[in-house]
Amino acid sequence: MARDPAEGDAFVFDLVGDDAPADDASATPATGAPGTVHPGSGTEDPAAPSAPDEAATDAGVPPPSDGRGRRRRLAAQLAAALAIVLGTGLAVDGVRDHARMERMRDVPGGVADLSQPLTQAWAWSGTVGPGESSADVAVLGDVLVVESDDGLVALDPATGAVAWTVPLRADADCGPMVPPTSTDPSTPALVCLQGTGADREVVAVGPGGATSASRPLPAADARRHGLPHTGPDGTLLRALRVGPPSAVDPGDARCTAAGECAGTVEAGRDLVLRAEDAATGAERWRVTVPFRPVDATQCTRTFAASWGSSETRLVISGQLAPDAFGAGVTADLVAVQGCGIQAAVTPHGTVLGPWTEPGRGGVTALGTGYAVTRFDGLPRSVLLTADGDVAGEITGYPLAPRVADGSRPATVLGVDEPGRRLRAYDGDGTPRWDIALQSGGQQFLAQVGDTAVVSTGAGTVRGLDLVTGAERWSWDGAAEPSAADGGYFGTAHVFQALTDGETVLLLTEGDSGGTHGLVALDAGTGAVVWQRVGGAAVTTFDPAVGGSGERGVVGGLVAVDGVLLEVTPRGVRGFQ
Repeated sequence: MARDPAEGDAFVFDLVGDDAPADDASATPATGAPGTVHPGSGTEDPAAPSAPDEAATDAGVPPPSDGRGRRRRLAAQLAAALAIVLGTGLAVDGVRDHARMERMRDVPGGVADLSQPLTQAWAWSGTVGPGESSADVAVLGDVLVVESDDGLVALDPATGAVAWTVPLRADADCGPMVPPTSTDPSTPALVCLQGTGADREVVAVGPGGATSASRPLPAADARRHGLPHTGPDGTLLRALRVGPPSAVDPGDARCTAAGECAGTVEAGRDLVLRAEDAATGAERWRVTVPFRPVDATQCTRTFAASWGSSETRLVISGQLAPDAFGAGVTADLVAVQGCGIQAAVTPHGTVLGPWTEPGRGGVTALGTGYAVTRFDGLPRSVLLTADGDVAGEITGYPLAPRVADGSRPATVLGVDEPGRRLRAYDGDGTPRWDIALQSGGQQFLAQVGDTAVVSTGAGTVRGLDLVTGAERWSWDGAAEPSAADGGYFGTAHVFQALTDGETVLLLTEGDSGGTHGLVALDAGTGAVVWQRVGGAAVTTFDPAVGGSGERGVVGGLVAVDGVLLEVTPRGVRGFQ
């Protein structure tokens, strides 16, 4: 495979033997219903579940596949051969571009090429997030996985073909899955809970659709360890309040029927959080989260409804409930919060920032590590490594880029709104620069090359020098045309950013509804490469037939193996 060199350096190739199967370039994209294609020749019984992988079952998590690497090695060899045969600078530039595109396939939010406006390459029509579930997704290996009517459906990003399916019951709940607008939906495994009562069971699903044998979940385990919840890295989580009910002292805390709470809950019960291997039931780790006196607003009944589900959202309202708690679970963090307890735990059981008081701080995953922020007085954040070790400290609340091309060391921005300052730090907290904060609502959209792309609440997007903080360019979306109200941004909000290592694609949403706005900016100069205005009315949308939705994007965008996909509750589209 080609190594991406610095400008002017020699270009080096690692030639690897071709073990990739021949692909049929003329294959027709899939548009059929889910559950019709399985791994192999395509002749398997579509109703038959995947056979358990013996090694995977023993290990607890199905093994990864290497399909992505095979395709890239083949492409890199062809590019290398072209450069050798031609021996020209043009060929070297082309190979350099190819190496950049290949590198972006492994970057969360990385797209192979954004130099041209998006055009639809394929469409898959089917339910994403059945019932009342949100249209959450996961990237497992190099495919997009959605939960549909009949179970899990994996879509090949290049063609839209159904790569594999895992049949599940109608009440199945799989995780960790996140909204398509999330920074990184990738996960090494999915865990699915299904059934009720004596029929409650769990299965683990890995790359390639490798599925563990279904494991029953006896009611006795729930009484001992708590109700089950899907967890990260092939785990099943359980949580349970421990100690006698007499340990609860509501103090002067009171909540009205309307959910308005006041006072302090003085004492309560600790929480034990347990992670067990989803496939085998063996305990991987266990932590105890101690109760601490807390404001009554953190002790509401609706917390109880958010445990035992893969939903990542928390709602704080309702009646006083000192035992209530909930969780937000992603592939890289388990955040437990409730009456008198708050903890963030890594997938390996490391508790992050145990000194943070409930309701007065939080933990943010930064991609390369974590940040623990305290909001009492001047916000300050402690930077942690991926293993939970303290790396440094910054002033303000932390921002990691929504997408980074990986060409430079990680950057963390510290937003100090009271002090009206924006500061940049290395991943270990070493200060890099300090500039005036233009307005609130700051976002760190992208880190591409030596440029940091940020935006403000006023709708201005700026390119800052990554080393000095000096402004390189500015783009004001409010001056751009719109199909809805004459202002591209106006009150619109940039809620997604993706990159191909040269261009930054911004997805915007306005309060007028309709399709999203798209603008592709050159990361180095801020020049508009192309754009598509938003705001067009959308009355119907079926990915398979187009319609008014064909003229714009209405869902969230996900980059999978360098390909950009749009996800809506009614289906998925692939762009080229």
